[in-house]
Amino acid sequence: MTEPQRIVTLLPSATEICFALGLGERVIGVSHECDFPPAARALPVLTAPKVDPHAPSDEIDRQVRALVADGLSVYRIDEERLRALAPDLIVTQDACEVCAVSFAEVQEAARRMLGEGAQVVSLAPLTVDDVLEDIRRVGRAAGVASVAEALVSGLRARLESLRAETASLPRPRTIVLEWLAPPMIAGHWTPELIRIAGGDPILGHDGRPTGPIPWERVVEASPEALLVIPCGFPLAQSRAEMAALAARPGFADLPAVRAGRVVLLDGNAYFNRPGPRLVESAELAALALHPDHFAGRFPHAEGALERWSSHA
Repeated sequence: MTEPQRIVTLLPSATEICFALGLGERVIGVSHECDFPPAARALPVLTAPKVDPHAPSDEIDRQVRALVADGLSVYRIDEERLRALAPDLIVTQDACEVCAVSFAEVQEAARRMLGEGAQVVSLAPLTVDDVLEDIRRVGRAAGVASVAEALVSGLRARLESLRAETASLPRPRTIVLEWLAPPMIAGHWTPELIRIAGGDPILGHDGRPTGPIPWERVVEASPEALLVIPCGFPLAQSRAEMAALAARPGFADLPAVRAGRVVLLDGNAYFNRPGPRLVESAELAALALHPDHFAGRFPHAEGALERWSSHA
């Protein structure tokens, strides 16, 4: 079978996987959110959002719910550009209708625009192991299986090294907010990342999608650490939302707030992207939870981690 030479990736994690596998020169089109590595920003864009990604989280939630209730997609595909690019491999997702164009839409667009000329690989990870297996799947589809195996081995070794280092550290009860209005506790692979990082994740569920919960449950859980990683938000956008979060009843009395253990993290670049940088995500969480132990260890924390204070 001929190795695919023209690859389109329709979600940021898929783009990062392809570049990490040395396939960057074969990637010819990406989604509007694909911004890493920097070379991806110069590639043709094939998707666009139907919601305002810069709106407050409650307004984004309202727009998304309205579209989904009407049976509409949150994103649109530039089908004519897809036809013109003529990819022979498309990497998309089937895990979240809010995160990227759905697998069904991509399949239909590929069928109409490309006929049988393109293979479609859909990623739907729920756990860290799923993410690593998806790297292998993309590697096999692109004809670089051995490269993928080596990459997975290296990523797993880094995770296990961090797990061993944090095993003897205190484990603060940690809540990870993946959305702020309404509150949503990060699920999927995030609880495992928090355990690797030396925390005790509470309220989030391993291998299960994120969903809304009443704010009162967060208060009742009395977290000792609170990590804020809104899906799709860069650090500045999360910072702008903190005043509304801090105004919620009981926020000031949370143990995490009283102890100064509220940390904003760049969820858009790290935790929310199930690709190679989940390892860096675990390292960022370790630094957030154990700042004295890991001080100065992770250069990628610059601009990706910020300790929040009500006095800021």
